[in-house]
Amino acid sequence: MKCETYELNYLKRYKYVVIIGKYRGNWILCKHKKRDTWETAGGHIEAGETPMDAAKRELFEETGAVSFDIKPVFDYWAADETSEANGMVFYAEINELGNLPESEMERIGCFETLPSNLTYKDITPKLFEYLSNNFRQIM
Repeated sequence: MKCETYELNYLKRYKYVVIIGKYRGNWILCKHKKRDTWETAGGHIEAGETPMDAAKRELFEETGAVSFDIKPVFDYWAADETSEANGMVFYAEINELGNLPESEMERIGCFETLPSNLTYKDITPKLFEYLSNNFRQIM
C-alpha cells in the first residue's frame, strides 16, 4: 500500500477521518473485534457531516473519549491495487475517557510507542511520522 501525506486542506474532498490521540501522555489505539491488531480511531465521513463532526463522533465511538481537545492537522491519501482512501488527520488530547460505547471496537490500549501489530502497517507509521516531524508547525 502506498501512502502520501499533505499539508492540511491540500485535498479538496475527504472520505475518511483519522484521529491520532493521546491520553495521559500515551498514544491511544483501538482493537477491532474482528482483528488482532491495533489501529487509530477513525472512519467514514457520513452524509451531511463535516470532517470535524466525523472526527468527534469517531473518537467517542471508538475510544469512549468524553472530554478532549481536537484539531485537524494534515491530509493523507493511501491506495493499493484494489482500493483508495483520502482523508483528514486530526490530533486529539484526550482529557477524560468514559465507557467504551457499543461499536466494532473491543477495547482500547495506551502505548508509549506504536506496537508492531498494526492493522494499517503501511499507513499508520507514516501518519505518526508526519505528525512527529511537523508537530511544532501544526500545533
